[in-house]
Amino acid sequence: MSRISEHNRELIIQAASEIFADQGYAATKIIDIAKRAGLPKPNIYYYFKSKENLYRSVIESVIDPLLQAAQPFYENGDPATVLAQYIRAKIKVSQQHPHASKVFASEIMHGAPHLPEDIAEKMMEQTLQSSSKIQDWIDQGLMDPVDPHHLLFTLWASTQTYADFDWQISKVTGKEKMSQSDYDLAAEQLTQMILKGCGVQRSKAAKAG
Repeated sequence: MSRISEHNRELIIQAASEIFADQGYAATKIIDIAKRAGLPKPNIYYYFKSKENLYRSVIESVIDPLLQAAQPFYENGDPATVLAQYIRAKIKVSQQHPHASKVFASEIMHGAPHLPEDIAEKMMEQTLQSSSKIQDWIDQGLMDPVDPHHLLFTLWASTQTYADFDWQISKVTGKEKMSQSDYDLAAEQLTQMILKGCGVQRSKAAKAG
């Protein structure tokens, strides 16, 4: 793909993320996305063929980093390290993909009518893997006996809120936009609460290192 084509696709996905987040799938019109992207309407169809394909691309633009955020569950055995990395990565997704995050959240809240089956399966596989790892830590005595699923629900809600409820956050904080230090503080504070609240202990390997 040429640099121009890649740039145009990124422009369209960003514009579509904003429109889908504001209006929802059904009310969104391709012409509105084209105007927001500053491109002719035929360009949208040239790159994505249909509104459905474009919507899928918007969903994928946030699903890929969400799946990547869970990589520590596959690569590290220390719960304190994994949970801290996961929280920071999830906060970063909300920071860098706020509109696509809202689109994804709205899709889920409406029963995922347009969520492609292969994406749903990837997310379920990731959730099962993450839950299994948390249960392993509990069995090893590295965490209090919390419910793995509800812990994940808490992490999802508390990190995604920085994208989905940005208007409320702006009103409460008096800031038009959160700074990098605000996001860092959010990640650090949430990590502290989760590690202490769940009685997380460092693994022997992590202590030795």
